[in-house]
Amino acid sequence: MDTAGSLIHPPALLPDSPEIARGAEPITGPVILDARVVTGAGGGPEKTILNSPRFLESLGYRMVCAYMHPPGDPGFDVLTRQAAKYRAPLLSIPDRGAWDWRVVTRALAICRRENVTVWHGHDYKTNALGLLLKRLWPMRLVTTVHGWVRHTRRTPLYYRIDQLCLPYYERVICVSDDLLDACLAAGVPAKNCVLLENGIDTAEYSRVQTLADAKATLDLPTDAPVIGAVGRLSPEKGFDVLIRAAHALVAQGHDVRLVIVGEGDERANLERLIRELDLGARVRLAGWQTNVRAYFEAMDVFALSSLREGLPNVVLEAMALGVPVVSTRVNGVPRLIRDGHNGALVDPGDLDGLTAALAGLLRSDSRREQFRAAGRRTVETRYNFATRMQRLKCLYDELLAQ
Repeated sequence: MDTAGSLIHPPALLPDSPEIARGAEPITGPVILDARVVTGAGGGPEKTILNSPRFLESLGYRMVCAYMHPPGDPGFDVLTRQAAKYRAPLLSIPDRGAWDWRVVTRALAICRRENVTVWHGHDYKTNALGLLLKRLWPMRLVTTVHGWVRHTRRTPLYYRIDQLCLPYYERVICVSDDLLDACLAAGVPAKNCVLLENGIDTAEYSRVQTLADAKATLDLPTDAPVIGAVGRLSPEKGFDVLIRAAHALVAQGHDVRLVIVGEGDERANLERLIRELDLGARVRLAGWQTNVRAYFEAMDVFALSSLREGLPNVVLEAMALGVPVVSTRVNGVPRLIRDGHNGALVDPGDLDGLTAALAGLLRSDSRREQFRAAGRRTVETRYNFATRMQRLKCLYDELLAQ
């Protein structure tokens, strides 16, 4: 590994989307460096970041992804494979913690070697690092705020650092309107704040299996409805409430199965709750999966039980794949879902409300069909990834023209 981080040039494994020009000459225009700190396989933002270079290339920008991660973290191997799938140039920057100043020298070397035009941060550390590096390398500063949702002992400090950095960024992209309000409250000038919601590549997220076939593939009963969820096993996801809702549904006579895809620190607590409620035969904690799409296709209903979110990609993915959605009213979700039209909304932490919404969908074939069709239509018309990237390109154009 060189001092600037190792560069991975992934092979072309994912077919071109219809929106992307083929056979183009190598891009020699402005260079965007998207920087992000990850542990393990990352989360929702990776689906946006790693999918972006192939779209931006046809729009005249070269994008490189630089990920800071603990040395030897096996999760980075997962991200490497994901980058290969999307043909995203991926840079590895080993990060041994807050006082590892080699991160600074490596990042500076990358900026010089790649001739970076725009630094695009995605968290508190890369935002602080961008401010430092701009003193050493001339570049413009952009960041995306994905949401301050995970609460640990250190996160109040991290989020405070982030809020101190944001007012100095030339463009602050917010994925939901509540985050826009929070950035304005933190002192970001209104002219620098932009609402740019997440998007889905609808060419990639199109159903390939029937519901029955997908259930059979995953060894799920084809004659019982499956409620599904996807996310990190952490307290803010509210999976304990979802498990209790499944217990209430069984008590009402619904022969349901619940499958939760994801891994995290709450696994032991959730397993204990499953045993206490005697749901071992009905609830599956599937762990982290490389092929989450297969699980989406096996769901009769997708449930988001989160207490805090920005605009979660998993809801967009479920809707794109024609899965009816029940979600809590968190942050950007009410802009995406119109209650009773393309999904159902309940209050965060409302066990009775979540149970009732799920029961209502399970009882009504016509309502599920309505949500399937309307959800897919919503993503195609308002949350298409190609459209999002066009808007991002215009943002870069405007910034560099100044």
